[in-house]
Amino acid sequence: DTCCIDKDSSAELQETIGSMFSWCRRLSLTIVHLSDVSDTGSLANSVWFKRGWTLQELLASPTVLFYMHDWSPYVNPDVPDQKESRRPSLLEELQNATGIERQYLVDFSPGMDDARSKLHWASCRHTTRPEDIAYSLFGIFSVHLPVLYGEQAENALGRLLAEIISCSGDVSVLDWVGEALSFNSCFPANLVPY
Repeated sequence: DTCCIDKDSSAELQETIGSMFSWCRRLSLTIVHLSDVSDTGSLANSVWFKRGWTLQELLASPTVLFYMHDWSPYVNPDVPDQKESRRPSLLEELQNATGIERQYLVDFSPGMDDARSKLHWASCRHTTRPEDIAYSLFGIFSVHLPVLYGEQAENALGRLLAEIISCSGDVSVLDWVGEALSFNSCFPANLVPY
């Protein structure tokens, strides 16, 4: 996904991160190659479900096809849209792998509603660059904040949480137990407490 982004251009980086969710939403088809999955029933073990940026790919894309390590379809290839409700077994497996309720897997709308759940979905995910754990949620929450690489993950997360509270009034994101941000004890230092 990121190989075509000029990471030396802060303007292009800002535009790309800000637009990624809407780009995924407009895709006709998203193909997910699960290189670490060799048989059905092992979806939850895939590293794909632990990566920060793949959360918005899963939620935004209208059609998602999963393929195993040998490029064989993860489920029945005769069913064109493997994310739709007519594939209840896959939806159940996706729900178990991600903690995301079926209705959001089938029809997700970005925004501030149910912020705690969205933070929970991201709580077990990891990114290569620490700040990306917050940046990868911008599209899911439909927020537009500056991308400031080098600011540290806790600063990026603090800005995101402050924006969620400011725009939605949802203070449920303050209900957590764990390590606090160094500059604001109201916010957690990472997403793990969610």
